[in-house]
Amino acid sequence: MDLYKKKTPNSKKFYDDSVKLFPGGISHNIRFFRPYPFFVNKARDKHLFDVDGNKYVDYWMGHWALILGHSPKVVVKKLDIQIPRGTLYGTANNISIKLGEIIKKSIPISELLRFCSTGSEATMYAIRIARAVTKKRIICKTIGGWHGFNTDLMQSVNYPFEIDEGVGMTGREGDFVESIPFNDLDRSIKLLDSVKDDLACIIIEPLLGGGGCIPADINYLKGLEEYCKRNDVLFILDEIVTGFRLNFGSVSSQYKLNPDMITLGKIVGGGLPIGVVCGKKEIMKVANPVENKNKEQLCYVGGGTFSSNPLTMTAGYSTLDYISKNRQTVYNKINKLGDIARNGLRKLFSDYGMKTQVTGIGSLFLTHFLSDKVNEITNANDVALSDYKMLAGYHFSLMAKYGIFFLPHKMGAISIVHDSKDVQRLINATEKIIKSGILNKRIKN
Repeated sequence: MDLYKKKTPNSKKFYDDSVKLFPGGISHNIRFFRPYPFFVNKARDKHLFDVDGNKYVDYWMGHWALILGHSPKVVVKKLDIQIPRGTLYGTANNISIKLGEIIKKSIPISELLRFCSTGSEATMYAIRIARAVTKKRIICKTIGGWHGFNTDLMQSVNYPFEIDEGVGMTGREGDFVESIPFNDLDRSIKLLDSVKDDLACIIIEPLLGGGGCIPADINYLKGLEEYCKRNDVLFILDEIVTGFRLNFGSVSSQYKLNPDMITLGKIVGGGLPIGVVCGKKEIMKVANPVENKNKEQLCYVGGGTFSSNPLTMTAGYSTLDYISKNRQTVYNKINKLGDIARNGLRKLFSDYGMKTQVTGIGSLFLTHFLSDKVNEITNANDVALSDYKMLAGYHFSLMAKYGIFFLPHKMGAISIVHDSKDVQRLINATEKIIKSGILNKRIKN
């Protein structure tokens, strides 16, 4: 902690100014960590540079969105051309067609789609469409599932999961949300049966992102999808994290799933703000304002002032076009590096007799320090009962001593600009931290 403070005096000054402007000094809750976050003024490739001149190898990668790294030339070059042409038209533009077509081609169920500006909007619109189509009210999500800050889905996100997610809501939102246990099909179906007559949809992440980097069991996903088909319930995959991260498109093709809708974000924006609702034509047509001319027929899916703005459309298309042409190289590299990171960390902690579990899939990974309360990580409740203080100490030590940045408590993401030397550096730094004994001190965060 003393070393961090010594290295970041200008960040401390900026944070002191920031708290006078923003609640908590930040504009996204999870970006705060003690004693204060460092302030970045430049990012390039795999590195963040802070206002004190410190350089960090970044594994947070813009909330896992930057699969090509920071400011990739292929995107910046196209933005340099687009910016003089206009940053916001406020009208239809042809660049959105190019991005829409590449998404539709890579995700077969996206027969129609709608752009918005955030993932939170995308999931909000998806469940609104589900209610409009089914004429039912109840939304099902998993315990620990994170679908953004929209009010309906702010249920059972953080431990203890049965308590309301903060103040400011009426308390009635949960009347129309059912939360089921992640990766437990039998218990989930029992809960679903209790509400199936009024159940509009199930929305689920194929990998719990904010909930602990835990992949969903394929049979669990298939079981939920089959339940939806039997009971006229819509099945929605929230792929804001996993879309174009594990393969080129959706995990639905990889897992042989047939969802009714998919939500996208992060990677498809190419580093700029985006959310996407994709779905089958017979479902998405309820949002068609041309054919549905009255309130009884139309589901309002607005998108917002900045939806499909030409900068985001340009960055998103440039990113997906590049990945499409180099997909084998991109996914082989980042998924292999993910395997090396997970296996290397598992072996290292095991060799030193530390009780840990490294979760993840593809290029995503997170280390969990097991505790007396939990011996295995299978769901968000297990994550909550693991040793958060030790994880905070580990991530903070990587950052302060070795210039390796994970947002404390959050999973890491590997991009195409990372290499095997970066992963080995992470493993070597981890071993030094273990040997130092600092993890046993459990730095408070």
